[in-house]
Amino acid sequence: MKTFEHGGQIEAFAKALDCEVNEVIDLSSNINFVQPSIHLNFNDLDISSYPTYDALYEAIASNYGIKKEQMELFNGGSSAIFTLFRHLQLNKCTIYSPAYLEYKKAAKNFGYELQLINRFNHFDAGIELNSLVVFVNPSTPDGRYYDIEILLEYWKEQNATVLVDESFLDFTNEKSVIKYLNEYENLYILKSMTKFYSSAGIRVGTLVSNANNIKKLQEKEPMWKLSQFDSHYLQAALKDKSFKQIAKSVNIKNNLLLEEVLKNSGLFKHVYSSSANYLLVQLNSMNAVQFQEQLKPFKIMVRNCGNFDFLDDSYVRIAVKSSQSIEVLKQALESMK
Repeated sequence: MKTFEHGGQIEAFAKALDCEVNEVIDLSSNINFVQPSIHLNFNDLDISSYPTYDALYEAIASNYGIKKEQMELFNGGSSAIFTLFRHLQLNKCTIYSPAYLEYKKAAKNFGYELQLINRFNHFDAGIELNSLVVFVNPSTPDGRYYDIEILLEYWKEQNATVLVDESFLDFTNEKSVIKYLNEYENLYILKSMTKFYSSAGIRVGTLVSNANNIKKLQEKEPMWKLSQFDSHYLQAALKDKSFKQIAKSVNIKNNLLLEEVLKNSGLFKHVYSSSANYLLVQLNSMNAVQFQEQLKPFKIMVRNCGNFDFLDDSYVRIAVKSSQSIEVLKQALESMK
């Protein structure tokens, strides 16, 4: 695998199998398979004038229970990450890994001295003073939710600038660290709404912090970063007030169903319980590439996790999708016995 390769390369997969994209069951991409009800005619949008974002800021701020002054929008979560790393200009970065690979890429691109903490085996490892600390919660690629209250106190003692990535928190009933914003001056939180609202093609990422930090961040930002299409789609999605609970309930139900199918297959050494919409598994007697090859007749894609830090090619991430998709996966797993 390439060092920073991700899942979701569905068009290349379909081309290799000589099939249509809509025939592929994409279990490699952790995008919500439940979609909000959108009542919006894009043909009616006025795209002749420059976009304004007041309504979008108000909608997102209301969704997360924060003030508009406590957030800044970016052209996707990755853009928010790279902007923050560049803006902070710190020397050291600690990433609790394995983690979303764009963090490691950003640290390398901006010359940070990098420390990786294996959160599976050395969760309580120390960090250096004045570091930038990155913690993904729920984690990637295993979906575990951590209570990090004690860690926050320790990071504060170490004068760390902390970025907590909560891109998948909406799939859970757990609490955000937003409540610590008034107590922790150097706390930033990443919210990637497009994961939960099933819109990876709508590039909107949100950084949350105290108003002073956001003001300093905005001083070096361009005036226009999002299109009218991005803005209006998310506003329309947020108007579906029943979506949150429905999507969360369905994903939790199918998460349990998928976990049961995986555990009963006998093909895995370990199936990690997850609070998010994906599960990490460790294969018994084959590697990820061999496993992917055996799934191809069923047109199923899964994520090889061999390029994550502290993992190898015996690890695979499988996304939670529809019950029909899980049934096809079950058939595929039975064919491997």
